Amino acid sequence: MTLLVHSFYDRVREDAALGPIFAAHVKNWDHHLATMVDFWSSALRGTARYRGAPLPKHAALPGLHIELFHQWLSLFRQTTQSLGHAGLQARADELAHSIAGSLWYGYLQRHAAERPVVDIADVRMQATRSARSVPIVPQRPTAHVAKRVEL
Repeated sequence: MTLLVHSFYDRVREDAALGPIFAAHVKNWDHHLATMVDFWSSALRGTARYRGAPLPKHAALPGLHIELFHQWLSLFRQTTQSLGHAGLQARADELAHSIAGSLWYGYLQRHAAERPVVDIADVRMQATRSARSVPIVPQRPTAHVAKRVEL
């Protein structure tokens, strides 16, 4: 897990879009990386090393948009692919996609009053962002949007 987490966050820190966001909010990188190793160890290996609630911290960040979540996923996939472990890659990528969707949904819920309502029919007709035909989520969840938002 350490190689995955450290390699991924090296990419994040160098990224033009994500790097400044993380630099502004992560004050102690050693602590953050250790926490993320515990998180991914718990998530992928069931070690129960992580005890925390990431959603409130992410939802409190100002000015996030869907493209940042797509960039985060892209960097994560690049990292898992570079490690050369197909089983870990598939499982980690799937879990990262689910986590990003949950964090984005939580972010939308927290900031719903700030964002315009988008009709779900319009969302379905938007172009997709990846080869997996991942739909772009609405700017504000409506009653028609399932709790788990796909990125």
